[in-house]
Amino acid sequence: MTSAIVSLPEMLDQYEVRFPEERQVVARFRELLLRPNAYQRNHLPGHITGSAFIISEDREKTLLVHHAKLNKWLQPGGHADGETDVLSVAMREAEEETGLKNLQVASARIFDLDIHTIPTRKDFPQHEHYDVRFLITGSEKEAIVVSEESHDVQWVALEHLERFNQEEYILRMRDKASTFKQRASQ
Repeated sequence: MTSAIVSLPEMLDQYEVRFPEERQVVARFRELLLRPNAYQRNHLPGHITGSAFIISEDREKTLLVHHAKLNKWLQPGGHADGETDVLSVAMREAEEETGLKNLQVASARIFDLDIHTIPTRKDFPQHEHYDVRFLITGSEKEAIVVSEESHDVQWVALEHLERFNQEEYILRMRDKASTFKQRASQ
């Protein structure tokens, strides 16, 4: 029996109930989704992306990619390219950018939302990524592959995440993962 895909607007409703303090971010996502090409990478001033905050099976580490274009350690993710199932986008990008084949969805609900600016490149103007993030579990025993989009891929202890990226959004995901870990152990 397969479960029905939950639409992004429905997922946003659920997210807002769980995280009412993020109501303004949810409102910006809803505004973007009123535009017909919101899932296309050429939609400006921004578009939907999907990413995966991958945690180890023991929930002590996260898998980060050192993004080549942005020169930052980040969670794997990328453009929806017309796909409205953002969980599928996140899973596809996680597999492509890490090489892990046995990723498991820890929760099909939105784990985190973020809107961030992508700087101008020679072929594309500055724009915003409306990133929908999911919590995914991966095995440290599985071989990692560094894609051509990255300089490196590493498992990083959650307690040492600041050594790789000190930005608020990634530390927020760490804190949310810790809450998830506590609930899983109860």
